[in-house]
Formats: sequence, C-alpha cells, structure tokens
Amino acid sequence: MRLYIDNIPTAVTRDDLRAMFEHFGTVQMVGILKDRHTGMSNGHGIVEMASAIDAEIAITRLHYTQYGGRTISVSRAPAGRGLP
Repeated sequence: MRLYIDNIPTAVTRDDLRAMFEHFGTVQMVGILKDRHTGMSNGHGIVEMASAIDAEIAITRLHYTQYGGRTISVSRAPAGRGLP
C-alpha cells in the first residue's frame, strides 16, 4: 500500500523516510517529490509498504506527529499520486 507523507522537512532524504517507516514493516519503495523548476524537495513523500496492515499501523502511529520540527501527515496515497 502506498502512503503519502505531507509537510516533511525539505532536508529529509529517502533513507530518512525509509528508516522511519521500517519500524512498522517492510518498505518496498520510498520517494521524495520534487519541485519541477528547482529540483528541490517540495515537502512531500511517497512510501510503499509491503503489507496493508503495516501501512495502516504506520498511519495510526505517525499521522500528525512531529518530525524534524514539523507536524507531518501520513495517509493513503490518492489514486494516481506517485512517482514516475
């Protein structure tokens, strides 16, 4: 199941996100969405968990928590939202 993470600090890397979500199960893919013009992180990420149950646990545990000085939100990724 793909998860959409919003309001992540722009300095966060894919490895940082992977480490955060691996506490809840197997992570299959991690991506940081970037601004088309600058190539810099736009504060959004995608994490794909191997198990829907693990993904739901990650949502429950991480949604509206503090990460890097920001309150992040974690939800199911909307259809069509993802990385190329």
